[in-house]
Amino acid sequence: MKESGMREALKQTDKGVLITLEVTPNSKQTEIPAGYNEWRKSVVVRVKSPPSRGKANSEIVKVMEKLFGRKVEIVKGVTSSHKQVIVYSTTIDEVLEKLEEAGKGKLKESEGKK
Repeated sequence: MKESGMREALKQTDKGVLITLEVTPNSKQTEIPAGYNEWRKSVVVRVKSPPSRGKANSEIVKVMEKLFGRKVEIVKGVTSSHKQVIVYSTTIDEVLEKLEEAGKGKLKESEGKK
């Protein structure tokens, strides 16, 4: 994962950082980030949950809040695999650092699944 490329998926706002995501639900395991799509300029995310009744969206928010230690909200693409989330009260550098750390360790979330 190239940091410089991933930076293109991020945008600083007065409220926090917007992140463009490309989400694959029903995956074998949850990975945030699972990679970077240079063509779409988006962070690739895989979640175990299905895309029904908001389950995948809930998992994305839960795992990202744990990763960043901040409130996360989906602001665009609630019913699409192409989403935009905001991580409140943070900077692009902080978000990049957390994504890079998670990418190296491949953050895999399996806790809380029943």
